[in-house]
Amino acid sequence: MSELYVLGTPIGNLGDITLRALETLKNVDFIACEDTRHTLQLLNHFEIKKPLISCRAQNEKFAGEKIVKLLDEGHSVAYASDAGTPGISDPGAVLVDIVREKNHKVIPIPGPSAFATLTSVVGSGGKTLIFEGFLSPKAGKRKSRVKELLATGDAFVIYESPFRITKLLADISDIESERKVVVGRELTKLHEEIISGTAKEIFNDFSSRQSIKGEFAVFISGIKRIKISEEITDNNLEG
Repeated sequence: MSELYVLGTPIGNLGDITLRALETLKNVDFIACEDTRHTLQLLNHFEIKKPLISCRAQNEKFAGEKIVKLLDEGHSVAYASDAGTPGISDPGAVLVDIVREKNHKVIPIPGPSAFATLTSVVGSGGKTLIFEGFLSPKAGKRKSRVKELLATGDAFVIYESPFRITKLLADISDIESERKVVVGRELTKLHEEIISGTAKEIFNDFSSRQSIKGEFAVFISGIKRIKISEEITDNNLEG
């Protein structure tokens, strides 16, 4: 059947791929991917051989039309970004829009994401959690958006590169130095690191490092959650 499978892949540890994802990759006719070289490594590891189609941010609309043609011909296609779940700070949304407009079925194959992975171990959250993804690389826009997010009072998650992580932490610390922050570096990989503390403490840690490597997910706690926790503690003490 001509269907598009939007497939989550490991963010680091290949053991995190699901049985359903492997079954899908083995059974589809074509595999579209953000970077054919990257996905080929994954397929080689699991001894899967399929025709590959490049579908990255720069050519997603063109590739989407090509994939629709394959679906029109009755072929099945899986789409995988470099790591994690497509459409979450990765290509995939444009492709899905194009395929849906042509009335082809789109099937999600759930998988890992740095957003969910980090959030699961921070120990605090609240009712509302904002996923922001990557901020602007421009200093003024970045700090302005950080200020807006902090002002909501809700927890939020940001992705950042090793080249700007210290600048991001400096922005957070400058605005609200006591806000709780949890940083995940190289999640699920060999050199995974998860550290927590106030924004000021985390900034001081990273600003003192001689070199910084890896990809980052940053969880910033919400003040609404902090206030609720304090109220529960005070009530317990009064009781």
